[in-house]
Amino acid sequence: MMFIRKKKNESGSISIQIIDKSTGKYKVIKTIGSSEDKNEIEFLYKKAIREIDIISEQPLLPFEATAELEFIDTFINSIEGLSLVGPELLLGVIFNEIGFNQIPEQLFRHLVITRLVYPVSKLKTADYLFKYKGIEISVWSIYRYLDTLDSQQIERIKKISIDHTLEILGKRISIVFYDVTTLYFEARDEDDFRKTGFSKDGKHQNPQIILGLLVSENGYPLDYCIFEGSQYEGSTLQTVIKQFEKQYAPSQLVVVADAGMLSKENRKFLNSDKYRYILGARIKNEASDLKEQILKLDLKDNQSIRFELDGQTRLIISYKEKRAHKDAHNRKRGLEKLKKKVVAGKLTKLHINNKGYNKYLVIEGEATIKIDETKCEKDKKWDGLKGYITNTDLENDAVIEKYNQLWQIEKAFRISKSDLQIRPIYHRLKERIEAHICIAFVACKLYKELDRQLKIKESALSPEKAIDVMKTIYQITFQTPYSSNTYKRLLIKIKNKLI
Repeated sequence: MMFIRKKKNESGSISIQIIDKSTGKYKVIKTIGSSEDKNEIEFLYKKAIREIDIISEQPLLPFEATAELEFIDTFINSIEGLSLVGPELLLGVIFNEIGFNQIPEQLFRHLVITRLVYPVSKLKTADYLFKYKGIEISVWSIYRYLDTLDSQQIERIKKISIDHTLEILGKRISIVFYDVTTLYFEARDEDDFRKTGFSKDGKHQNPQIILGLLVSENGYPLDYCIFEGSQYEGSTLQTVIKQFEKQYAPSQLVVVADAGMLSKENRKFLNSDKYRYILGARIKNEASDLKEQILKLDLKDNQSIRFELDGQTRLIISYKEKRAHKDAHNRKRGLEKLKKKVVAGKLTKLHINNKGYNKYLVIEGEATIKIDETKCEKDKKWDGLKGYITNTDLENDAVIEKYNQLWQIEKAFRISKSDLQIRPIYHRLKERIEAHICIAFVACKLYKELDRQLKIKESALSPEKAIDVMKTIYQITFQTPYSSNTYKRLLIKIKNKLI
């Protein structure tokens, strides 16, 4: 008979062993592992139970086998393993080509690829690795590994990513795109890092962090920074640009960002000899005389005009009919929602602010709230108009075209939030949060490189579809009863059948 023994070592750790007593003497069949962590010990104990089931040669069929059943029984006994190999066959190769295999820990590789294939919690990740890859590792081991991903290793990972992007772009980066997003936590308690603030996910009651992401032309992720959740997003730009310069020192860089980065401090920083910039403008906040000039413009569809603001900067105003229709449509929807709330009495003074379409509200007397139709009419005059502030010498159309490439970074955020399910974040410790973001960043880099290679090969597959196909490719490992050779065969799962 076999049983499991917990043995205390001199170091204080507990070893989990499988013991055989069939001969009357205690014989160690296998030592599963040792740990001082209670949760890890419990994991090892459960692993030992599974090992006993494997070691114990119980008959697979509880009845007398025919020749056919004996053959089936023999074949089943010859199978050594069945594992999902599709992701490794494709994403693993891309992982190596980028250079991330310079990070020696195999767990880093598994966590990155799993984030693309099966983006779930760390507990479910451990379960996935065991069920589909045959890798036995506890969630506590994953947590401990995340704790070891310190700032130096993260910087090395970023350097690998930048070097690969430089290789793709011909050793030169001349333009970068910057934006921020918010990532919220399920836990409601704040600390020095996780704070409540304006949430782009609409989770204003949840603690959050701010993620600033820098991408190159064509949307390759370059660098990122994490900031506490209550920080003003406009103050993050300089930090990320300066950090990026440590990895790559450009002779002159064009920085493209939306109006959220438009501040005197940022413009002063970007007006140096090292930078040029294209920023979204807040044309409704300009001086009265300039606003009057803008509203007097009679621009047709896709036309633009330039205003010289000073010796360094220019304001470009463009008009699009499509944008005008969208502005009018959005305002109509916003007003309809406001009217319903006003009629239902669901608006109080606490709800009044100058964000979104609430700017159309006005308080009369003590607490009477109504919609200011005058503000609505004034706002209509701006439909279809958009402004860009720049210190470049580019033509108007070139400035607008560069700015419009900001959708690349918005796509990177969508990939992170939907495909990689980077949020909500369940970690509490700052080190694990930083490691979690790092793994998602590398996964995003793999996703983008997969997209690039699919386009080079003129494949009709999207990255999402290619990943779905990968998840159908398995490998079976077996031995025949007639030799000691081990054989491997690839199987494809179609409609829940392996063929």
